[in-house]
Amino acid sequence: MVIRSNLVHSMTRIIIENEAAKNKRLDIFLAGELNTTRSQIQQLIKYDKVLVNDKIQKAGYELKLGDEVAIDLEEEKNESKIIPQNIPLNILFEDEHVLVIDKPQGLSVHPGGGAFENTLANALVYYTPALSNISGVERPGIVHRLDKDTSGVMVIAKTNEAHLNLSQQFSDRLVTKTYLAIVEGVLKTDNGEIKTYLARDEKDRKKMRVAKTPASREAISRYSVLERFKENSYLSFDIITGRTHQIRIHAKHIGHPVVGDKTYGYKKQKFNLAGQLLHASKLSFSHPQTNKKIEFISNPPTEFIRILTLLREWFS
Repeated sequence: MVIRSNLVHSMTRIIIENEAAKNKRLDIFLAGELNTTRSQIQQLIKYDKVLVNDKIQKAGYELKLGDEVAIDLEEEKNESKIIPQNIPLNILFEDEHVLVIDKPQGLSVHPGGGAFENTLANALVYYTPALSNISGVERPGIVHRLDKDTSGVMVIAKTNEAHLNLSQQFSDRLVTKTYLAIVEGVLKTDNGEIKTYLARDEKDRKKMRVAKTPASREAISRYSVLERFKENSYLSFDIITGRTHQIRIHAKHIGHPVVGDKTYGYKKQKFNLAGQLLHASKLSFSHPQTNKKIEFISNPPTEFIRILTLLREWFS
């Protein structure tokens, strides 16, 4: 087979000329050729970084003689509509591979709906040019996300290699994610597991719903009651999966929506809040370079603590 680099398109191209490669799965073949894991190749395929004859193919595609496989491994500087903005970042950790931040409530993670300003992405491109581009130029460094009105710990990838590694850890459920929430009502059980399937709401595409459809994905959350009050509960959530709006929907599903949740919560709220009282308090993962387990903890924001203190005063 012939392997060549195309600097114009920042692609490594492999022409299949060997009978031994014929009928091999695309992911298995590339894992061997690039001396990496099959899982990491599948991540590249997921992010459209692999083409066969200039077309996107699935990981299970069976190679044919004459196929040209192109792999984008470059961390090229792409033009983006994202405007660098000097938005303060609360940095918990940084090295040449990753950046760990404490995201404030009210900050969207990346642009959407035609808006390209005042997001975490804008802050990141202002802070550093060293960000992975695997998720696309509009989501520099973004491996996972938090809802706009959810605060807490996030890890950002500074290289494509780190991005692939972290994405695989999330996919393999090796990342520990713990959230704190104040919910409506008083839970009777101290601990529980919520397991559902989630899908897009057909009436409102910005929302999710509990439903088992061909497009649904399994969602698993485990909760523990930290404190009970007269009309509320203070909970800790460990999420096994990381689906869009997962904790907020699961809280609603068991009849205890998150306080301040204007999308899934009560229409009539007793507190005047900017958003839901949901905070990503702990994130633990293996460092993509050293493989050492590292953990980061963030205290809830001022508004969260204010309501928690108020409930404790009312209950005492």
